[in-house]
Amino acid sequence: MNDSSKAFVDFKNVWLAYNQELQAQNHYAVEDINLQVNAGEFIAIVGPSGCGKSTFMKLTTGLRPPTKGTIHVDGQAVDGPLKISGMAFQAPSLLPWRTTLDNVLLPLEIVEPYRSQFKAKKAEYEQRAIELLHSVGLKGYERKFPWQLSGGMQQRASICRALIHEPKMLLLDEPFGALDAFTREELWCNLRDIWMERRFNVILVTHDLRESVFLADTVYVMSKSPGRFVVRKEIELPRPRDLEITYTKEFTDIVHELRGHIGAMRNDKAALPQ
Repeated sequence: MNDSSKAFVDFKNVWLAYNQELQAQNHYAVEDINLQVNAGEFIAIVGPSGCGKSTFMKLTTGLRPPTKGTIHVDGQAVDGPLKISGMAFQAPSLLPWRTTLDNVLLPLEIVEPYRSQFKAKKAEYEQRAIELLHSVGLKGYERKFPWQLSGGMQQRASICRALIHEPKMLLLDEPFGALDAFTREELWCNLRDIWMERRFNVILVTHDLRESVFLADTVYVMSKSPGRFVVRKEIELPRPRDLEITYTKEFTDIVHELRGHIGAMRNDKAALPQ
């Protein structure tokens, strides 16, 4: 694990039970989470369904306080919803009555300090949003409505919305899971390019092992519920990574190694740490 003294994300002995009754029964959704993530690091979390990946995201963003343990992000204790993070999910959830541009601008209308300056700086904010949309291939779609966009275009807009307020940390919960393979790979490259330029922290939850290896600096494997991190794999593939790398033996060996860890957990309870 990384040195917690300089970690941007720092989990120490974190446990979460969803209510006091479950806690009394010693039934935890995640247990004994220890994690240190450096500033600017891109991590991915994989594991079997129901292992607690999304619960981990809620803990990181402050939407759920831990039952035990402490969480710090950017040197501050997490005791409520974080303002320095952006989030995108599998469903883009764009508002159907707003244009693509207005959907992207939404966080600036509701999050301080942008909210109080929105009217005065609207032209500046719109230009920022337009440049972000252009960077993900949505030039010419700024005034279109969600129903006029493909699923991949909607997800691009959703990621732009998560980044418009220039967060220090981006959390992605299965953001490409509903897309076809070609669109998914295009969005991998969009995300790679934006991250390489800005170097914010990224936490990606995914079922797609190829996706995790292509994008992340480090991949963590979670055990079956109660979730805990049982494998930490540094991805030592050179950057910038092009899609061609996904066809190399070096890449596929890492994917197979991770798949082996997950398969062992599915098939053998003894594979889990006691």
